[in-house]
Amino acid sequence: MELEQRVADLERRLAALENAQHTAPRLGEGDFWALEGFKDQLAGLQAADGGVLFTGAVRLPTGEQYEWQHGSLTEGLLDADWTEAAESFAALGHPVRMRLLREILGGRRTAAELAELDEVGTTGQIYHHLRQLTGAGWLHTTGRGRYEVPAGRVVPLLVALSAARP
Repeated sequence: MELEQRVADLERRLAALENAQHTAPRLGEGDFWALEGFKDQLAGLQAADGGVLFTGAVRLPTGEQYEWQHGSLTEGLLDADWTEAAESFAALGHPVRMRLLREILGGRRTAAELAELDEVGTTGQIYHHLRQLTGAGWLHTTGRGRYEVPAGRVVPLLVALSAARP
């Protein structure tokens, strides 16, 4: 009987956690210190249409650390030519490229190391994907066939990944 009760309690707690992950908090609920600070900044700029902010403090499995933030006013975003972002998004739109980015952030930095992975294709295909990512600014070479995600793209990449999750 005690085991059944414990299992039932665990199932209730798990269901509550799963529901919390799929429910966006409403303004005024929870801890919105970043949002409140950004709204104060926007008020100082007299930005009536608002803006967006993304930020992060990240430590990669390799030990590298990045701190980054970026804010944009709504007006500038809505008035911009969105087609200019197409190449950057397209580069992220392939499963192998996403896998390569994850592996590079995890410390596999050379084409030879990446070629050892399962299901990423031939060396020629890997180089094709690396060129696409480099051309879109998601990667750069550091010499001797080594690749890395530029420091200013680490947090934006993780933000894009986070935003794409259901």
